Amino acid sequence: MHILVTGGAGYVGSATAALFLAAGHRVTVYDSLVKGYRAAVPEGAAFVKGDLADRAALDVLFQTHRFEAVAHFAAYIEAGESMLAPGKYFDNNVACTNNLLDTMMRYSVRQFIFSSSAGVYASKDEPLREEDPVGPANVYGETKLMIERMLGWYHRVAGLRYAALRYFNACGAMLAPDGTPIRGEAHVPETHLIPLTLQVPLGQRDAIQIYGTDYNTPDGTCIRDYVHVEDLASAHVLALEALADGRGAMVYNLGNGRGYSVREVIDVARQVTGVDFPAVEAPRRPGDADRLVASSERIGRELGWEPRFADLKQIIETAWAWHTAHPGGYPRLEPEST
Repeated sequence: MHILVTGGAGYVGSATAALFLAAGHRVTVYDSLVKGYRAAVPEGAAFVKGDLADRAALDVLFQTHRFEAVAHFAAYIEAGESMLAPGKYFDNNVACTNNLLDTMMRYSVRQFIFSSSAGVYASKDEPLREEDPVGPANVYGETKLMIERMLGWYHRVAGLRYAALRYFNACGAMLAPDGTPIRGEAHVPETHLIPLTLQVPLGQRDAIQIYGTDYNTPDGTCIRDYVHVEDLASAHVLALEALADGRGAMVYNLGNGRGYSVREVIDVARQVTGVDFPAVEAPRRPGDADRLVASSERIGRELGWEPRFADLKQIIETAWAWHTAHPGGYPRLEPEST
């Protein structure tokens, strides 16, 4: 199958593109490189530099490539920024996704895998199930929910078959069989807890900040479910197989089913790195929910997905291997189009 991977030069997109290739599929990555890295695109994937805001470029892309499915990762993902610049997120995440979907319909491509988020949910003390009420705490989560609703309508009126995969906190790095770190997290600016924390023992920041210590949790800090990037990528391969078998509208959580507080993550990072680095308390950020933990029973039952990296220490060990080997992240390379 020939798969278009939008945002395939990013963290989860590049990991998924690699597993699509390993499963024997053809992959074309389409990425603006505003946030992604050409060096992250896996060997064997074709690469086209482009922006989903450019409808003419999308027409050319679909005219010159015969795609059978699309995996969509291209989005702005910083929840805090979304509360300061909502229009930026509605334009880039929602409007650009509609450009993509509209182009797909015109070229009769009707299999779609969407990188959604746990941010669509309201906070809850128990693990979240797909049927639980939605209630985004920030604009970023709202954009993901809006797109899921769009997918439902495209399914009903245009025959789109889709899987919306609600990630919890993506983390960790992909390692080669010999343990060499080959693909990891490198956002600019970095906003995710684990890489931010690891920058402290690397000497790249003085301390890790804890944003808010008065949440309704046992230690007062936010609780999140951390899921390894390779486990996320493997779920996309299973979703693609289900779409190819004729499955229609699918919505799945992707998480480990266990929550860790910010303080717990920092303590495990100290164990992994062997450095007793400092943490500094800071005020809450707008848009942070108290607790987001997944129940992933549905995708396990229906598609056979099961996380291989279920232990937080193991996940952080892979991230630490990546960041120590690539302290500057990916190199910025001049892209070529094929």
